Amino acid sequence: MIRAIALDDEILALRIIENYADKIENLSLEKIFNKQSDAQKHLNKFPVDLIFLDIEMPVKNGLDFYKNISQNTKVIFTTAYSDYAVDAFSVNAVDYLLKPFSFERFKTAVEKVKDNSEAHEAKHLSIRADYKLHKINFDTIQLIEGLDDYIRIHLKDSTKITARSSMKSIMEKLSEKDFIRVHRSFIVPVSDIKTIVNKNIHIAEFIIPIGETYKDEVMKILNK
Repeated sequence: MIRAIALDDEILALRIIENYADKIENLSLEKIFNKQSDAQKHLNKFPVDLIFLDIEMPVKNGLDFYKNISQNTKVIFTTAYSDYAVDAFSVNAVDYLLKPFSFERFKTAVEKVKDNSEAHEAKHLSIRADYKLHKINFDTIQLIEGLDDYIRIHLKDSTKITARSSMKSIMEKLSEKDFIRVHRSFIVPVSDIKTIVNKNIHIAEFIIPIGETYKDEVMKILNK
């Protein structure tokens, strides 16, 4: 799933992107913004994979806004001006859409993000906690525990990172082939499911219950 936001000072342009995004599978347009400050606040709390970004805007142009994003977020520029194309690709933009653009042209740009993601599949999780952006390699995660509106990531070196997130949201950021949700409160690495004792998975010192909703998927992995 590609998690995205859109930033444009024109509401109509945002509505078009919103409409197009709804038609594309595996693209989740989580928020739209017409103010840079609001978009930046959101990104500080909720890193995304992709931003649809206008260039000519009040306060700061889109190129400068993108250069100041600290996280590893891809960008598709959406603009009425062709003058910035060279500058856009100098910051490794995925694509450059000239307004007005068709749904097919929009879809082609998103497909480039998908192709790029598959070619360079993520091996780490980026999450903000304790006022910092943490980059956590998948192979260092022992398990993830759900705590109401928060999650706690237990690492193999005994470190714990607690962040505001839902289990559904964190699961979307993980590799589906590497992690599985085994209970409403637990996500574990697939490779660490070796044995099940009394409907519990044993990982290191942890005993993790298997939820009734998830037992069939867990058994599929164990029987592979």
